[in-house]
Amino acid sequence: MKIVVIDGQGGALGKSLISAIRGGRKKTSDFEILAVGTNSAATATMISGGADRGATGENPVAVACRDADVIAGPVGILSANSMLGEITPLMARSIGESRAKKFLIPVSKCDIAVVGVSDMSYAEYVRMAAGMILREIEAESAPAQ
Repeated sequence: MKIVVIDGQGGALGKSLISAIRGGRKKTSDFEILAVGTNSAATATMISGGADRGATGENPVAVACRDADVIAGPVGILSANSMLGEITPLMARSIGESRAKKFLIPVSKCDIAVVGVSDMSYAEYVRMAAGMILREIEAESAPAQ
């Protein structure tokens, strides 16, 4: 299973998510985490959180989304020009059009408000997203009946 974590700015959300996924699974050979940053600082931060590989920029986002099974990151990755302009229209389109299951963390800094979302801490959202991704890994790696 290929998990693509996309983040920008400092990459702290992506790093926290990657660390939580890695920490929640004893067997890690059945998935790969690719960190794709909108800038090199975000990529480096996510790699330090335990990503298997990393890449930076618009084209790596587009290429990584082609065959991803899971895409995760802040909700702003779906909105062109969000995250202070770091998400280009091609990035948002590539993410949105990907067949991958998307796990998005609501972050108000992107000027996107998701109606019905609870008022939780950033850490709680990361734990929830990691839990959902770990359940997805379990479902994918379970033997066929």
